[in-house]
Amino acid sequence: MHLILIVAALSLAWHLRRRWSYSKGNWAERWQRSLLLFAFPPMLLIMSSIAVFCMGPYGQMVGFWDGKLSYILAVLFLGQAAFFFLKLVWEARLFLLQIRTYPRKKIAEVPVRILTTPGLFAAIIGFWQPEFVVSSGLLQTLDRDHLEAVFAHERAHYHYRDTFWFFWLGWLRQITAWLPHTKALWEELLILRELRADAKAAGEVDSLLLAEALLLVASSGYRHFDIMCLIGAVELQHRLEERIEALLGAPQSPIKANHWFLAWWLLTLLPLLTVLFHT
Repeated sequence: MHLILIVAALSLAWHLRRRWSYSKGNWAERWQRSLLLFAFPPMLLIMSSIAVFCMGPYGQMVGFWDGKLSYILAVLFLGQAAFFFLKLVWEARLFLLQIRTYPRKKIAEVPVRILTTPGLFAAIIGFWQPEFVVSSGLLQTLDRDHLEAVFAHERAHYHYRDTFWFFWLGWLRQITAWLPHTKALWEELLILRELRADAKAAGEVDSLLLAEALLLVASSGYRHFDIMCLIGAVELQHRLEERIEALLGAPQSPIKANHWFLAWWLLTLLPLLTVLFHT
């Protein structure tokens, strides 16, 4: 039973990942599909490994293969997951401590950390209560209206708690980097995250101002490698045109509650039910 559970979870995870292909269209629809195909497979593997771990190393079906081997595989996978989790927590903590050494001031009633550099840069960095970081070059280059557009975009990220959720998604990405389309799905989620923040910000400020601010920041060519890696914004410049077109096009409807989407997440808990029937 143990080995069957692992093989079934791995087969389903692999099959679902291989079904993904890039598609254009409504960002809200793409978001649910991409999030499901990205996160469901690793969550299923985690829950299956926890179930096998809880059932112990002694299977009743095919001896060593069903018992100790499946238990060892589960322990190795969970150990890897724990290692990457602790590594991410440690790196994020150290980086956040560094961010908090930057001078802090209020700009337009918003507390921000000032990164001293001529480049144009803005981001929220942290976990549940992130820090808002902007570069001195951004403050000196953008006028008040364009600066407010940038702030609106970052407030949207804060509203959706993107730093919190993408910490966990980044963890899932690391522990299952070997699954098909992991990198492509990760980049898809990153651009959809930006499209979602752009759409919300466009409800507060002129979308044309936001598009202009986006172009100015992108054209500066500034890249702080450590920060960009932490917030997951590496290698997305080729998707800039998509963001501009979305801002200048017709507004898109927000994400609506979807019962089948929630049902898929409940399916990740099914492996835990096998523990109840284990003897």
